Amino acid sequence: MKPVRHPTRAALLLLATLPFPALAHTGLDAGLHHGLAAGFLHPLTGADHLVAMLAVGLWSALAARRWPDLLAAPAAFVLMLLGGALLGRAGVHLPAVEPSIAVSLLALGLLVMTRLHLPAPMAGLLVGLFALFHGHAHGRELAAGSDAAWALAGMLAASLLLHGAGIALGATLRRAQPWWPRLAGLCIVLCGAAVLGTWA
Repeated sequence: MKPVRHPTRAALLLLATLPFPALAHTGLDAGLHHGLAAGFLHPLTGADHLVAMLAVGLWSALAARRWPDLLAAPAAFVLMLLGGALLGRAGVHLPAVEPSIAVSLLALGLLVMTRLHLPAPMAGLLVGLFALFHGHAHGRELAAGSDAAWALAGMLAASLLLHGAGIALGATLRRAQPWWPRLAGLCIVLCGAAVLGTWA
């Protein structure tokens, strides 16, 4: 197989190696989602959420053996992200939300590195559990009133876009040298370790 030479692909992987600060949920509107645009931009401005959603798509593309399996993890993530956000907005407490988000990055990074195939229900269950904590963190910041529904819609749209980007990247790396997926997974693990270190 030919190595990946396209500079934009290399840039995407390099981006994952940058020392992201732990801006988990600050976003562009001081930690509160106001409206569709802010909700859409919020997952893109928190490194942990952005990397997690890309990683879900990346792992799905690398490990899936059939078309339905490709969609299982991203679909479960989006559904449970919504559920977690609604719980967070309702004031329901979940333990250790921030450390759990960091652990989810560590686990997703290892899944990408190993390209581990799991049956679709198990993959959906695992990723859905991760998404519950990510969604809860977002839900705590949803603006009150009618803006919350629009912000939530924007957040879900951005999540779907990030999953799609991860799947596209994974499809490219699937045809590349084996060390490219391993490097991508390592970058995700390092991001998770950096986030976890802020809560240690």
